[in-house]
Amino acid sequence: MSAPSPSATGRHHLGGERAIGFVVLSVSDTHTMGDDPSGELARSLLESAGHKVVHYDLVANSVADIRDKLDPTLREEGVEAVLTVGGTGVSSRDLTVNALEAMGARRLDGFGEIYRNLSFQEVGPLAILSRAGLYLLRDKPVFALPGSERAVRTAIERLVLPAVQHLIEELER
Repeated sequence: MSAPSPSATGRHHLGGERAIGFVVLSVSDTHTMGDDPSGELARSLLESAGHKVVHYDLVANSVADIRDKLDPTLREEGVEAVLTVGGTGVSSRDLTVNALEAMGARRLDGFGEIYRNLSFQEVGPLAILSRAGLYLLRDKPVFALPGSERAVRTAIERLVLPAVQHLIEELER
């Protein structure tokens, strides 16, 4: 399954020219700001695509810490979308999804379904262990991505970048 090309669907539905203000929030108990390859990759991919990273930060894998960082961040001017990196697996320490749900975020199922399909093509049946997803919180998209560099690259290049502008335009209607 491959994504349609922008020429096949028109720029209205894929990509666009508007620079989006993103927050990249790495969720980890083991990484530091100086040692966060997946968070750095996310920041780099967004900036290379012409978007602005308003904040890039690291937070402990705890529901309270994630909530305490996300809540004020989503209220900031210029923040249009959030990428969380990490905390989407099935272990007891993977709490990103739990935090988003506790905050009342609404899940859009299609992102996770398609991400797991793409991941299955790369890693096989272990893709079912991912709780990666797209959530709406305070009328802003929050993309909850797994913590591996491969997963970050796949999600951003194949799903986030092609769809984020149209998603935000729909939320602003």
